Amino acid sequence: MAEPLDSARQERLDAAPLGVFRFHVSFRKQPIKGATGAEVPLCQGAFAECSGLEASMEPKVIKVGGANYGAVQRAGPVSFATVVLKRGMTRTRNGRQELWDWFATVAAGAYAYRMEVEIEMRNGRDEPVLRWALRRALPVKFKAADLNAKGTEVGIEELHLAHEGLVLVS
Repeated sequence: MAEPLDSARQERLDAAPLGVFRFHVSFRKQPIKGATGAEVPLCQGAFAECSGLEASMEPKVIKVGGANYGAVQRAGPVSFATVVLKRGMTRTRNGRQELWDWFATVAAGAYAYRMEVEIEMRNGRDEPVLRWALRRALPVKFKAADLNAKGTEVGIEELHLAHEGLVLVS
């Protein structure tokens, strides 16, 4: 008769399929501003690649009368790149469905349906190294893996996220 697994070993086994992925991602629904209630977790997953963690500021140039050597530079508006998550899978069976439903809901006109997304970078021992948060994220592209019986592709090929803020979480 098999010996029951202790909880720590069971957690390691549950996380084993995601061990080769270096970017763990969690999606959380946010309560409507002014409403009471806590964040609601949607799903968690892991991706092999993550790009677009980028913020840039356009400087404002101010020419001052009488100052002939250069102009004054001031901080301007900040813009954020689209974050692209590639080759991923979710921890739950319905996680892929939930991400698709989010995309489909937004595509149908619910453009205010935003989520908080946290992207956690892991090292080779699957320990968290650093974590980024995307504020008010919006899915702008969802690409499923090609259907090929001989292939070894994962569930989500690409997920593109536009957002309104990038924060390095300490």
